[in-house]
Amino acid sequence: MKPGIHPNYHTVNVVMTDGSQFTTRSCYGKEGDTLRLDVDPKSHPAWTGVQRMMDTGGQVAKFNKKFAGLGNRTKG
Repeated sequence: MKPGIHPNYHTVNVVMTDGSQFTTRSCYGKEGDTLRLDVDPKSHPAWTGVQRMMDTGGQVAKFNKKFAGLGNRTKG
């Protein structure tokens, strides 16, 4: 490998959504940092088959407020 062009590859701790942890190697952060996952195979609908709405930062509420009247027709 060419020296000086590759990112630092080190161990990090990964915390899943259910609180379980494991250690892996990554370019994320610094040696020993913790990566907390918002979505993982235990909670993502693609793997679980269960659809649930996650509202991070009120984005879903903002969307619903913006498009609340869309599709409602009044006879006139």
